[in-house]
Amino acid sequence: MPPLTNSPVYFGNFLVTPQVFHKTAHSFALVNIKPLLPGHVLVSPLRAAKRLSDLNHSEVTDLFLTVQEVGRMVERVYGASSLNIAIQDGPAAGQSVPHLHTHIIPRESADLDNQGGGDAIYGMLEGEDGDVGKHLWERSNRRPKFPAVDDSSRKPRTDEEMAEEAQRLAHEMTRQHL
Repeated sequence: MPPLTNSPVYFGNFLVTPQVFHKTAHSFALVNIKPLLPGHVLVSPLRAAKRLSDLNHSEVTDLFLTVQEVGRMVERVYGASSLNIAIQDGPAAGQSVPHLHTHIIPRESADLDNQGGGDAIYGMLEGEDGDVGKHLWERSNRRPKFPAVDDSSRKPRTDEEMAEEAQRLAHEMTRQHL
């Protein structure tokens, strides 16, 4: 299946068009290269604003309405009972790609009990596991000089796997009711 849009969509410096499954006037939603939990997706403004305070009123409104709509769909599709919705607003807050993005992570009761409980997700977001920029950088043709050793239980997904999920979620967005 072709990508959702023919217009190139960038997340920071990374071309992510095949990963995009929903697009609005000011925002887009994309599948994550290395999701922390199944269904972990990102919503970002189309304009490469670095911080939430850089968005204008229309962009903020569109971003959060898109987060709400995508969150409903993700919760339904992945059978979640709750969501983590997080923004790491700037490098000191753990933002790894200088393009504002919102993490939407579907959750179930006791899903992280084996990792210390539900709040373990925050450490995962702030640690190497949640470093979206690192994983995108490693996927691109440019490689860091000293790549970090990845944990063996979570591997970055292939472009094909992400495109397949993006197509499935795009279809689910058409079934979504506000």
